[in-house]
Amino acid sequence: MLDSNKDSLKLEAMKRIVAMMARGKNASDLFPAVVKNVACKNIEVKKLVYVYLVRYAEEQQDLALLSISTFQRGLKDPNQLIRASALRVLSSIRVTIIIPIMMLAIKDAASDMSPYVRKTAAHAIPKLYSLDPEQKEPLIEVIEKLLADKTTLVAGSVVMAFEGVCPERIDLIHKNYRKLCNLLIDVEEWGQVVIINMLTRYARTQFLNPNANVSEGEEKEFYGSDEEEGKEEKVEKKKPYVMDPDHRLLLRNTKPLLQSRNAAVVMAVAQLYFHLAPKAEVGVTAKALVRLLRSHSEVQFVVLQNVATMSIKRKGMFETYLKSFYIRSTDPTQIKVLKLEVLTNLATETSISIILREFQTYIKSMDKDFVAATIQAIGRCATNIGEVRDTCLNGLVQLLSNRDELVVAESVVVIKKLLQMQPEQHSDIIKHMAKLIENIQVPMARASILWLIGEYCEHVPKIAPDVLRKMAKSFTSEEDIVKLQILNLAAKLYLTNSKQTKLLTQYVLNLAKYDQNYDIRDRARFIRQLIVPTDKGGALSKYAKKLFLALKPAPILESPFKDRDHFQLGSLSHLLNVKAGGYQELPDWPETAPDPSVRNVEVMDAVCCHGNCNSKRVGPSTDPLSLVPTDSNTGSGSESSSATEESDSGSKSEDSGGESESEQQEKPNRKADKSSRAQRVTQETGDSRVLFVCILPCSAQTISPTFSSLKTYELLHRLTGEGLAVGYCFGRQPFVRDPHMVTVQIQFTNHMDTEARNLRVREPRLQSGMRIKEFPEIEVLPPGETVTTVMGIDFCDSTQAANFQLCTHTRKFCVSIQPPVGELMAPVFMLENEFKKEQGQLMGMNEIKETLVLGEACQSDYAIVQRVTAAANVGQVPCGSDQEYRFAGKTMTSNSLVLVTVITKRDRTAQLTVNCEKMVIGTMLVKDILHALSQ
Repeated sequence: MLDSNKDSLKLEAMKRIVAMMARGKNASDLFPAVVKNVACKNIEVKKLVYVYLVRYAEEQQDLALLSISTFQRGLKDPNQLIRASALRVLSSIRVTIIIPIMMLAIKDAASDMSPYVRKTAAHAIPKLYSLDPEQKEPLIEVIEKLLADKTTLVAGSVVMAFEGVCPERIDLIHKNYRKLCNLLIDVEEWGQVVIINMLTRYARTQFLNPNANVSEGEEKEFYGSDEEEGKEEKVEKKKPYVMDPDHRLLLRNTKPLLQSRNAAVVMAVAQLYFHLAPKAEVGVTAKALVRLLRSHSEVQFVVLQNVATMSIKRKGMFETYLKSFYIRSTDPTQIKVLKLEVLTNLATETSISIILREFQTYIKSMDKDFVAATIQAIGRCATNIGEVRDTCLNGLVQLLSNRDELVVAESVVVIKKLLQMQPEQHSDIIKHMAKLIENIQVPMARASILWLIGEYCEHVPKIAPDVLRKMAKSFTSEEDIVKLQILNLAAKLYLTNSKQTKLLTQYVLNLAKYDQNYDIRDRARFIRQLIVPTDKGGALSKYAKKLFLALKPAPILESPFKDRDHFQLGSLSHLLNVKAGGYQELPDWPETAPDPSVRNVEVMDAVCCHGNCNSKRVGPSTDPLSLVPTDSNTGSGSESSSATEESDSGSKSEDSGGESESEQQEKPNRKADKSSRAQRVTQETGDSRVLFVCILPCSAQTISPTFSSLKTYELLHRLTGEGLAVGYCFGRQPFVRDPHMVTVQIQFTNHMDTEARNLRVREPRLQSGMRIKEFPEIEVLPPGETVTTVMGIDFCDSTQAANFQLCTHTRKFCVSIQPPVGELMAPVFMLENEFKKEQGQLMGMNEIKETLVLGEACQSDYAIVQRVTAAANVGQVPCGSDQEYRFAGKTMTSNSLVLVTVITKRDRTAQLTVNCEKMVIGTMLVKDILHALSQ
């Protein structure tokens, strides 16, 4: 089939081969037959061949090298998928001889018009770096170029390449920091994880610790753990320092991602808040983490590992979700143990009674490992909360009568640790445990009882010698750990009650002298020399009592997650509690704040401020969110009232840079200065209000359209509409109710014999970000009459159709309005010098050039201007040259400049150049103008 001349057979063969690969079967033997089809003209076959080659190119390098020329031709293919696949295959052939070809291909792909190809170029960068680390500097240049890309499809991939090649080059992130924060919400999920982790480390190097001056008492007040303060209204406390606006920007833009469906994204945001946010704000992540506990057991395991770490220092976060950590019978053992850990960490004086009641239920479980973990958790609760220590001890003593040896053994071990805290008050418990030593067979439990009797033999002077007598009988059959404790018991009794135990001690030491274990033999020899007098008549060693009878400090039962937070949460190193390969340490907070001006990005060259044009940058004293797109739910009323007055001296803006966000929001909005052309649009993001600032050049004033579009499109045919015909056209006049909307004129014609009533719009189904302003309802349209009305649509700078229902009193018709790209903009007036300056800033990926042959109709200047302005709603820029035509406009939603240049030549050819920040709009606009001028 692969050798056939028919593309259908080749396609079927490739589908079968790819299916074999998907099932894990080895298809490498077919490599020679597949690689011959790499030059196939059929695009579907070629794409599948490239998928195959990506898998096996590294294994069959010699054969793959024979097709290098084909891959290089594929890099120039008109189809973006073929270009991307060719680059992917080329980067999969790990042969040093083609490194120059790979480098050139990556550089070309980084400037490709397709975001998908640029994304593939970012993926190829780490592959080339791993093949030849000496290419690091050229690759850093490509990464720097791709970091400036404003497409969400590329952002996550280039940050991954940055992390793999040059994570130490923080300077590359400075000027892209705000852009990455603002694009984060629209990046694909796995790209969000990579960007958030990178920004976490970046923030730890560029901002100050927001919790540096917050004491533990203040932290409790933040969480409301004090009951008395919880009843009263909380007093607002002063922040220890003014948070950097860029620090606040990161926290605000990541907060909505807590609602993501991807558990990795939620976990990434949670670790970011844990490592970067003020203590009072970390709690916002608790609800999202608890939500993940309803997911698969693998997700639960990772989340609970991180919750166990967070619950030690941020106990107040999860107190309200205590019941979410209760254990279910269907939970795997590792999940049960982690939930036990969290419940133990969350135990307080108020909740300990509920938690202990839960623990009593868990002890009845059939899972022995889980029961042992529960008993240890009870011991930790008793250690941490002194008020319930006696209660826990009594409960553990009752477990000593349990039929299960493992339960009894674990209880003995925990009781031993608790008794060390107050042994004199619990001599009865020691006596009770001494009686059980004959019944308990678990070595660790027997050793613990013997240690307790020996350590506190003075509290049980009558029982201890008898226990030693019994142990001496069974010494030879005991486990090594029990034998060592018998020796210790004998030594302590010899020092405290030698009259009764002298012979017993010598007997035990003689038995140990010939034991098979050398540790026991050494221990016996050491004890004998230390406590037994020598033949020369020496007294007992003066150090014996200090050594054996010294007070031992009570053990501290701590969580195994106590010191695990020095690893970044969510990382493999944190999960394993071992530094994994490739792990990057989380930097310490700087002692002094680094210069925040490194993140200032030049947005414009001139801003009209009270008639004076001065170059300005967006810095900490201005709004750092100037690139955030408008929100679809924002009404026009809030747009006109959110502009803020700027002072002539600029002193007010400098002062505001040192204020916290909350203090700035409390200031009343002032009336906007009439001469200022900064348009601000409010956006609701979570609980925060974000300002969108779009500043045009001074001379870029919106003007009336040069050419009014007369083309009418059909919205509803008279047959489909049962006699009602509807058409629409784009009026190109500003929509009165909202300047960001495109004006659409709707014309209704009634061809029916009866009148149409209640013509209206209902149930709009719009793409994300789009908005619609409906036309007023037309109550009656008589037969044979025509009426025209106007509606506004914010297409969000997209050619996606706006779908809605057109309703009459009896019927509903589903219709859609799809705008040509030229109708998504408004004309602006600019001077020639200003045009050239703006054009110089929109170079590289923001510039598209094409050469065309002018049509027969384009014989005059008027015809060229008319054709361009008919294709796009732009305004003509005055120009001194007869052969150059310049046009300027701005997109309706984001106010991005659109610059068009047509340079005619004597041979009736022309060069068309479009400069636009939005590359998709620029590409589509080039095609429309080419079509208009070629006719």
